[in-house]
Amino acid sequence: MASKNRGPQRGGKNNEPDPVTRWIVIGMVSLVVIIGAVFTVVSNKSSASVALPPGASKEDGYGIVFNPDATSTINIWEDFQCPSCKRFEGINGPKIYSLIDQGKTKVVFHTLSFLGDESVVAGMGAGCAADQGRFLDYKNFMYTNQQEEYSGTWTKPYVISMAGQIGLDETKFAACLNTDKYRKWLTNSAAAGGDANINGTPTVVINGTIMESDPQQINYYTAEGFTAQLAKFGIK
Repeated sequence: MASKNRGPQRGGKNNEPDPVTRWIVIGMVSLVVIIGAVFTVVSNKSSASVALPPGASKEDGYGIVFNPDATSTINIWEDFQCPSCKRFEGINGPKIYSLIDQGKTKVVFHTLSFLGDESVVAGMGAGCAADQGRFLDYKNFMYTNQQEEYSGTWTKPYVISMAGQIGLDETKFAACLNTDKYRKWLTNSAAAGGDANINGTPTVVINGTIMESDPQQINYYTAEGFTAQLAKFGIK
């Protein structure tokens, strides 16, 4: 179980840490209760029949895997609407992508959808982008163009309209997103997160150990601090 001082918790406005979140399934509707606030999310009931994007692995918690044969592993749990995830991506994305390009470590990206319907749409779009081999491009683009939480901006038509900007075939992307092809994948990813005691985003797990966050959040939000955390596990 993660300690109280582990990674940031779904940062809100101004990147303030969010409270711990828990998945609660009530009938056909899945709700997250956070200190009195209620958010609609994907159900966390795992589905046995599910379409997986290219690179996604059931054995790796339904995350999208890069360098599957590397000896060390970094698991990153994120929500494309999470401001703290955007901050983490902006600071540490270049380091992570460099490690992927050099084959130095296995990296598993887990797409979560805590923040309502827009997170679900964005998350399903990630799977659709993976169909065209552009998951990382899509991920980077979504963070660069992240909208305010619950703004109502990330509708299916809006996300589809952005597909061409990252070189996606818009027609294929639209067909994938409009049919909710990867909704069950998100469901299973959420269930895997619950099983792994992932209570917020971003959460980084290195070789099975949740990366702790110091009071100044240096480990998560400075390149030097994050690099130092990786070095503890021999990842350079």
